[in-house]
Amino acid sequence: MIKTLASPGGLHQQMLMQIYLHAAKPAEDGLPADGAEKNAAGQENQSTSLSGLFVEKPAENVVAVAGSDVTFVAKVDASTLTRKPTMKWLKGKWLDLCSKAGKHLQFKETYDRNTKIYTYEMKIIKVVAGDAGGYRCEVTAKDKCDSSTFEISVEAAQQENQADILSAFKRADAGEDEGDLDFSALLKATKKKKKQKEEPEIDVWELLKNAHPSEYEKIAFQYGITDLRGMLKRLKKMKEVQKPSEAFLKRLETCYSVEKGKKIVMSCEVLDPNVQVKWLKNGQEIKPSAKYVMEANGNIRTLTINKSNLSDDAAYECVVGEDKCSTEVYVKEPPITITKLMDDYHVVVGERVEFEIEVSEEGAHVMWSFEDQEITKDSSKFRFKKDGKKHTLIIQEATLDDAGMYHAWTNGGHTKGELEVEEKELEVLQDIADLTVRATDQAVFKCEVSDDKVTGKWFKDGVEVLPSERIKMTHTGRFHRLIIDDVKPEDAGDYTFVPDGYALSLSAKLNFLEIKIDYVPRQDPPKIHLDTTGNMVSQNTIIVVAGNKLRLDVEITGEPAPTVVWSKGEQAVVATEGRVRVESRKDMSCFVIEGAERNDEGNYTICVTNPAGEDKAMLFIKIVDVPDPPENVKCTGVGEDCATIVWEPPKFDGGAPIKGYLMERKKKGSSRWTKLNFDVYEPTTYEAKRMIEGILYEMRVFAVNSIGLSQPSLNSKPFMPIAPTSEPTRLTVHDVTDSTCSLRWLAPEKIGAGGLDGYVIEYCKEGGTEWVAANTDLWEKQGFVVRGLPVGEKINFRVVAVNIAGRSPPATLSQPVTIREVVEHPKIRLPRELRTKYIRKVGEKINLTIPFQGKPHPVATWLKDGQPVDPKMVNVRNTNVDSIFFIRSAEREHSGTYELVLKIENMEDRAAINIRIIEKAGPPVNVRVTDVWGFNAALEWEPPKDDGNCEVTGYTIQKADMKTKEWFTVYEHNRRTNCTVSDLIMGNEYMFRVYSENLCGLSEEPRMSKNTAVIPKTGLELKQAAFKEKDMACPPKFTQPLVDRSVVAGYSTAISCSVRGFPKPKIVWMKNKMIIGEDPKFLMQNNQGVLTLNIRKPSTFDAGKYCCMAVNDLGQDAVECKLDVRVAIEPENK
Repeated sequence: MIKTLASPGGLHQQMLMQIYLHAAKPAEDGLPADGAEKNAAGQENQSTSLSGLFVEKPAENVVAVAGSDVTFVAKVDASTLTRKPTMKWLKGKWLDLCSKAGKHLQFKETYDRNTKIYTYEMKIIKVVAGDAGGYRCEVTAKDKCDSSTFEISVEAAQQENQADILSAFKRADAGEDEGDLDFSALLKATKKKKKQKEEPEIDVWELLKNAHPSEYEKIAFQYGITDLRGMLKRLKKMKEVQKPSEAFLKRLETCYSVEKGKKIVMSCEVLDPNVQVKWLKNGQEIKPSAKYVMEANGNIRTLTINKSNLSDDAAYECVVGEDKCSTEVYVKEPPITITKLMDDYHVVVGERVEFEIEVSEEGAHVMWSFEDQEITKDSSKFRFKKDGKKHTLIIQEATLDDAGMYHAWTNGGHTKGELEVEEKELEVLQDIADLTVRATDQAVFKCEVSDDKVTGKWFKDGVEVLPSERIKMTHTGRFHRLIIDDVKPEDAGDYTFVPDGYALSLSAKLNFLEIKIDYVPRQDPPKIHLDTTGNMVSQNTIIVVAGNKLRLDVEITGEPAPTVVWSKGEQAVVATEGRVRVESRKDMSCFVIEGAERNDEGNYTICVTNPAGEDKAMLFIKIVDVPDPPENVKCTGVGEDCATIVWEPPKFDGGAPIKGYLMERKKKGSSRWTKLNFDVYEPTTYEAKRMIEGILYEMRVFAVNSIGLSQPSLNSKPFMPIAPTSEPTRLTVHDVTDSTCSLRWLAPEKIGAGGLDGYVIEYCKEGGTEWVAANTDLWEKQGFVVRGLPVGEKINFRVVAVNIAGRSPPATLSQPVTIREVVEHPKIRLPRELRTKYIRKVGEKINLTIPFQGKPHPVATWLKDGQPVDPKMVNVRNTNVDSIFFIRSAEREHSGTYELVLKIENMEDRAAINIRIIEKAGPPVNVRVTDVWGFNAALEWEPPKDDGNCEVTGYTIQKADMKTKEWFTVYEHNRRTNCTVSDLIMGNEYMFRVYSENLCGLSEEPRMSKNTAVIPKTGLELKQAAFKEKDMACPPKFTQPLVDRSVVAGYSTAISCSVRGFPKPKIVWMKNKMIIGEDPKFLMQNNQGVLTLNIRKPSTFDAGKYCCMAVNDLGQDAVECKLDVRVAIEPENK
């Protein structure tokens, strides 16, 4: 008979073998052999036995320095294990650390195929005080387990004389979980932010005072208020009316609001300017310090708080004797931002879901919502968890109604994640196998389903099987067993396992093997009796799952007892111990393979011989395993919310056909994978949907065969779902010639996250289907000239926008374009300002652009007074659509009539431009006084010989007394060439001058009158008494001295003084007793005795003593001052 221990048939015997082996190695556990035997006997009925699986354990006591990294390593020998071991890292008695994997805790697992040793690592990044305590690592493998304990002690890092700057950014109530600062999310957000308009500051106190009580909670959440109850108590005190005070002229404001880290100034006005005041904070007197600065300025008393923090949020009082005034200070925290976004989940009904986010501050208020409905703490379905900066929304058992979009809000950020819930399906991992057993043997039916919580019933021939002393039913995890001891003939039949709640049943048949005893002669040729009903899928072929145990029990008959030889190929298998061995019993030979491997596959031969003959049997043992991972997973195309993924089948299918594949995806940077399908997917191309445009994703694929699930493939390169742009807009034909067509268009209305790389312009003959690209490279501009087109053909055009996601829909013309140049008469579009006389001043620049039209392209020519223009005097540049006329510096000779001639074959158009270059006119000619009467004088003159090339618009007449010779304007803009000057003073003689005026202004020089006008005295003469003139002579005397000055180098300055004296004194300026001459750096002015010395942009060399001396015939006087010149200090670049 053939048996394989892949089924539970030999479980009891296997357990005894393991316990025996454990007892045979007492050195590994540190127990004597006798104690080990007692321990094995005591555990004979247990399903799991303690064994020494570790070959290396973590150190028992580890001392770590806070802020450093520490790594723990454990190694497990898997050479005697039939399945992969499972490792758990625990803290204390029950806390599973694997669920806490992330930035702080990292786990790693490696396997060495040569030594068959698994290596497990746990790494703690930047140890904190909360990591201290007892830990345990526990490994289990089917029926074996082992554990190791160790302790971690954390010592503070020695940092003397180092200010804890970062602590100012952590909340005081965070305790051990205050965490590390991570400004990376803030820096990224800063790069993306555009400059926004500054919004006015909002006083939260004023909002609360004026708001209805029902809006208090809404305001508190919006502005980040965590202690709303305390604020309302203080608000109530603020609303109390304060009594009039005799000590204060002006009290403190009712409240002050300041952002955390900023400075706040509180001031009040007292009645007595000499009185001393005290400042109190929550009733305690404040002492002056660098943080609290108290100032007294007259009647004003000021308290300044520098770098405010949350501890400064309190009540403050200013006390004068028995009187006082109070206020409240509210410290606002910055907006709370979300530093770790929410992940999407894809689960089945009944699974646990944890939506986790991280915020920028500990203790922040986070609001959760499902779709548009807020989730409150009263809900029995949801649980909330806070751990420092981490906030978690927990759904214990997801249902179909829980699918949808979940949101998390703070006063400074928002994130969302989608939950997809699918109906739970039960998967059969191991079916029940048919059994053939002999009388008094044990029969074990075993099956494995995907859910370890599923229960079920066993039936025999449709009748439920009830437990008894001989029949037992067990349920361990996902395994369900029916064990029948001491099998009897009536136990044969069909056995069925039916899971509760599922339309599913697993059936197998129990065959009873009867033993017949016949008369055997003394000499009988050997015979091999193979049972072909067990695990053989075909004649002499046995399939074994990799990692399972194979046991072949082959019945041998013959007299005398034959000799048995097993061989693989030509190599005999003679070992009686080890993984591959041969066990001999009476009338039976057992071939055993422990933990089947791929290299165990092959043809095996059993040969039995005795003196009466020999017999041989060939067996093929096929080892099947889970397949290798799929290869070359990559994204071949993306859409707005989808992507096409392709991969190659695994190189090794595990010996069983590939049934299909399972796909998972995640956001780049996240550790949460989302399943995309629950049923196996057979093709090697998959279209993933429901993704967010502009987000980077990664994919991985699992291969599935009848044995199980492969390891995941390597992650695909990150890809981003992006969509092509919309079609370009407003495609028009700008111009057509005999071989070209000029097109213009506008950018697409919708571009998306993929941006816009360029355009492809295509054309096709009318009625044709083959589109030809007009440009080889992408064209970035919004206009293009298609060249090389056949004359007279009707051509369709279209333009396609291209980005990384591909081509957009095409923008097309409503009708085809005929490629033929249309003859259009030349036409000059002369600007309106050039249709009249164009006047410019001498020296100005002339730049005229004259647009025109016509097809084919016209030829433009410029003429002046009927002759071609001189290119040395005028620059002309012609294009297909305009002509540019340019003179760099205009002169009088540039004046004249210019004509633009536009020609197309025998057609032409002309436009004339009259350009006049003007300048100031010369002075009038022959200015004379023609008549004098009374207090009046008549003047006449003739127009100037040079009018400046433009009309003289008027004249300006000025007069001057011959005594003072100071000029005064009599007339402005006088248009005639004569005038009458009135209100002249009797007895004075006057002279006159005249300026001519045109568009450029007054002439450079006036023309003086040839004669003067004398106003004679008339009437009675007044005989005045003799007048003795007072002697006004006096020596110089300074009435205002010079003042010492200090100035900055490079900035002009002046020093002034005043002096009196008669006769008018001579003024002398000296520097360091040296007379200042005609130095252009100094400007000396004297205005009615006020003396000023202007110093232009002084340097340090100009510093010194300056003296001003006044001298006349009667004496002299002097004053002096000191001038300091200091160098400006440039501020440091911060």
